[in-house]
Formats: sequence, structure tokens, C-alpha cells
Amino acid sequence: MNVRLAPSILSADFGRLADAVQLAEESGADLIHVDIMDGHFVPGLTFGPQLVASLKKRTKIPLDVHLMVDNPLATIPWFLEAGADWVSFHLEASPHLHREVGLIKDQSRKAGLALNPGTPIILLNEILMDLDYVLIMTVNPGRGSQKFIDGGLDKITRLSQWIAGLQLDIPVEVDGGVNLKNLESIVKAGARMIVTGSAIFGAPNPAEVIRQMKAIAGKAART
Repeated sequence: MNVRLAPSILSADFGRLADAVQLAEESGADLIHVDIMDGHFVPGLTFGPQLVASLKKRTKIPLDVHLMVDNPLATIPWFLEAGADWVSFHLEASPHLHREVGLIKDQSRKAGLALNPGTPIILLNEILMDLDYVLIMTVNPGRGSQKFIDGGLDKITRLSQWIAGLQLDIPVEVDGGVNLKNLESIVKAGARMIVTGSAIFGAPNPAEVIRQMKAIAGKAART
């Protein structure tokens, strides 16, 4: 399974988001990661469906929308209508996971569940086979530029081994504190979708960082 790189526009210049998306696409990014925060589930407040709809017109690569919201059932339809291609919401935010997952898959989009750092992967037991991907948070969600939480690698490894043991084609996405120094170990642990924001858009040459990350991830996945 190839490693997909999804630059997060949360760390881009909000006044030039279209330019950031174009740069990411031209530099080889596989998806664009869009963090949606409602100010309740997490302290931050970010984008709405109007931005997703606008970005959908500006790029040919999929939009990977991560909903950090209290009410995913009410929120998911807005972003499906806006054109989100991959949609993840938090396990911690819903007592009726199959309902939201079904809502996404009924629209032929990719459905994912996100887990906070302190949430055990065993809680995926009854829903895992229905998912298209799993998003492992390696920082506490709510803001960018945080440090990768110790223990994240072990969690990625255990989930990846579990999925492999079931012979499922469900990529593990990792979001939080990913950079050029730890990317190789994260991919070797089993991550196949990489979200990173500040390491790319905080660099003097974001395009070069994307190219370097693609090369590192591809090599690590083959070893």
C-alpha cells in the first residue's frame, strides 16, 4: 500500500489558502487535509463547508476533511454537499458510529474514525470492518504545531498489526507532530496516510519539504 501525504492547510497562510493548495498539488501531495473545529469538541474554531466547496473548485486531488465537532450527525451532510472526498469524525463524539459512517458511505465517500491520543484502539472493535480508514491523533486536537506524543508509535503499530491480521485494506492515517525527523519511524510503524502542517507550511520551501517527505515515506514503506 502506497503512502499518501496530506498537507494540512491549518498551518498555511489563511489569506492565501488557494495558493497553498495549488502548491501542495503541484509538489506531489496526494490529498489536502482540512481541519474543521467547532469551538466545543476542541477549543479552536476554523473552517466551514463554504471553504471546502471553494477548495473543491481549485484542486483535482481529494479533500480529506477531519471533523472535530460535537455533533457529527448534523455536520457531516454539510461537508458531503460541499464536496469532501474523505470524511473522518471522532469516535469520542458519537454514541451511534454506524449511523454516521453509513451516512458518509451512502454518498460513495471514504469514511474514517478519528481517535484522540488517550482513546484505546479496542473501542474500534465493533466498527473497524465498516471503515475506509482510521485517523490516529498523535497530539491532542485543537491547534497546530504541537509535539508528537510519546506512545503514538506503539499505538500505530498495534492498530496496523490488528488490521493486517484481519486482512483488511484500511490505511492508518496519522496526524500531529509529524516532521522530517520522525516521518520514517511513523511509516515503519504502519502509517499509510500522513497529515502534516507546520513542517510543510512553516518551512522556507514548502514544496521541497513535500518532495522530501514523499521520498522518505516511499522508501520507509518498502523496507
